[in-house]
Formats: sequence, C-alpha cells, structure tokens
Amino acid sequence: MEPLWEIAGWAGAAAILSAYLAVSMGWLKAGRGFQTANLLGACAFIVNGAFHEAWPSVATNIAWFLISAIALIRMRAASPPRAPVVDAPQVQFPGVPDTTAQLAVVEVLTGSVHGDVDGQGSSHSCPDVSGSA
Repeated sequence: MEPLWEIAGWAGAAAILSAYLAVSMGWLKAGRGFQTANLLGACAFIVNGAFHEAWPSVATNIAWFLISAIALIRMRAASPPRAPVVDAPQVQFPGVPDTTAQLAVVEVLTGSVHGDVDGQGSSHSCPDVSGSA
C-alpha cells in the first residue's frame, strides 16, 4: 500500500507545479483550471503527508485545499447564469421556397412535377392560378 501513498504525493506535486508553471508562463489563466489543479494536488499531498505523519505538511495542504475550494466556490457564484440554448435562426434565401407546400406550388406552376424541365407541360396543362375560370 505504501507505493500508492508515494504515487499520491508525486501526483500532487506534479499537479501543483504544473498549474503554477502554466500560470507563470502565461499558458493558463489563474481561473478554474488553476484552482482545480491546486485543490487536487493539495488532496494528494494531504494523503501523502498523513501517511508519513508529516503534520506540518498536512496542515499547510489543508489550508491550500481550503483556499482553492473557496476560490472555486466564489468563481461559481460570480459567474453569470448560463443563457438557454437557442436554435439558430433559419436562413431564407430570396426566390427559394421555404416550405414543402411552396415547393409543390412551384413544381406545378413550372411543370417540373413530371420531369418536364423546360416548363412546357407536354401531357398536362397547368391549372389557372390567377383566379379566373
């Protein structure tokens, strides 16, 4: 079981040092990711320190954990509420039918229902849609 506690200690060191390096080099902002890495690293150090009975290290990392936890809670409380997801508006191109019904009317008026490409209905006549009988 001892290797597990040693792995926890080294993982905690890697998490905290990686987060500190990333923030110091400008690769990461001191936000949620940084605080989460510090929180997890502190937990791992607490486990490792308790196993080795290194109580000053445990106390320091409990404080480190609490600072990170409070920072994360405050960040969550300060974040604006998420806006509901709204479907993107439909784009309508001029001259293009937007419904199946409109498409059917266009097909009837152009004679393209039966594959008549040139619009000259060979076997049927177009209905009078002007309103005169």
